[in-house]
Amino acid sequence: MRLPMKLASTAIRAPSLFPCSNFTHLPASNSLSLSPKLPASIFSPLLIPISGRKKLSVRAGNLDCESVEQMDLKKEFPEFRKDLYPSIEPYSTGFLKVSDLHTIYWEQSGNPNGRPVVFFHGGPGGGTSPNNRRFFDPVFYQIILFDQRGAGKSKPHACLEENTTWDLVGDIEKLREHLKIPEWQVFGGSWGSTLALAYSISHPDKVTGIILRGIFLLRKKEIDWFYEGGAAAIYPDVWEPFRELIPEEERNCFVKAYHKRLNSDTLETQYAAARAWTKWEMMTSHLLPNEENIKKGDDDDFSLAFARIENHYFINKGFFSSDSFLLDNVEKIKHIKTIIVQGRYDVCCPMMSAWDLHKAWPEAEFIVVPGAGHSANEPGIAAELVAANEKLKNVLEGVS
Repeated sequence: MRLPMKLASTAIRAPSLFPCSNFTHLPASNSLSLSPKLPASIFSPLLIPISGRKKLSVRAGNLDCESVEQMDLKKEFPEFRKDLYPSIEPYSTGFLKVSDLHTIYWEQSGNPNGRPVVFFHGGPGGGTSPNNRRFFDPVFYQIILFDQRGAGKSKPHACLEENTTWDLVGDIEKLREHLKIPEWQVFGGSWGSTLALAYSISHPDKVTGIILRGIFLLRKKEIDWFYEGGAAAIYPDVWEPFRELIPEEERNCFVKAYHKRLNSDTLETQYAAARAWTKWEMMTSHLLPNEENIKKGDDDDFSLAFARIENHYFINKGFFSSDSFLLDNVEKIKHIKTIIVQGRYDVCCPMMSAWDLHKAWPEAEFIVVPGAGHSANEPGIAAELVAANEKLKNVLEGVS
């Protein structure tokens, strides 16, 4: 079937909500969604296989497109909310002892009788913040946040002992059981995407849907890119203080050199290394500088947990059995409805990782946000995260 169109921009949306393969790229003010089955060029008449479907639609921002088979566009592609929800307070909070050493902070907000969703924060070591609740509809969702071992309000602070990916996966299950939740949707960005994948692979029967942002698969090439000089090509001025803390003879491996200082017997040495490590990430995580984010690097309490725990996980290769563990095991979760949101200009977790995940998992919807870096708080990324939750909400409502 040929679809004649008059091009005013390159914004096209052709796939259904969860087709077998879905790639979405968002131009500056509109959305472009392409199935990989589409022809490489959209500047010639567009051929779209309908594969037995009775209806097919195209939605375009600033595009004059003819409908196919009298499709009702609004019905096929409803507009999803993209604004963050208003700030809310938790209706319950607590601490859960997950081992003889560790106790983790948790909270619940939104609707106590709503659909459960659990938020996995980044870092590791970043902790949660009140703003994390705003990605979710508080009328529909029972929103669960928790601070991972050693992070945020969890105790002991910045502790590396008994702190591995698999300890965290076990903690998540303990929390789910403690809150008497049969299954839940998972939501995570950056390191949170790593943990969300690891948890879902381990407990696919407990997961109703997955939203991932700023994909981090914790492979050697990703660590080398950000901590061994790759990203310095884009931020040489910001890299310089990070580099200068380390003597020249130790610069063959910055992760190892920082590990030595972050585990020093001298607290001030730990703090100095933690500030430098944290500022490097905070100053590169937004496409445009965000002063509030950068100030976190001056907070010794935050920086110590953030830097020590991150470095601990990175030097231990995420505690995964192989460099490609997450990609190798994605088959176990391909049946779960999933949306991936990635900033085009993400320096911390460059798009190569999201692209590799997309290629291994074409069933998941893949959304690329232009004019955006790494942070979930950048307007374009925040908008798509809210919309992603709205999409999954529609799916869940459909099976209610």
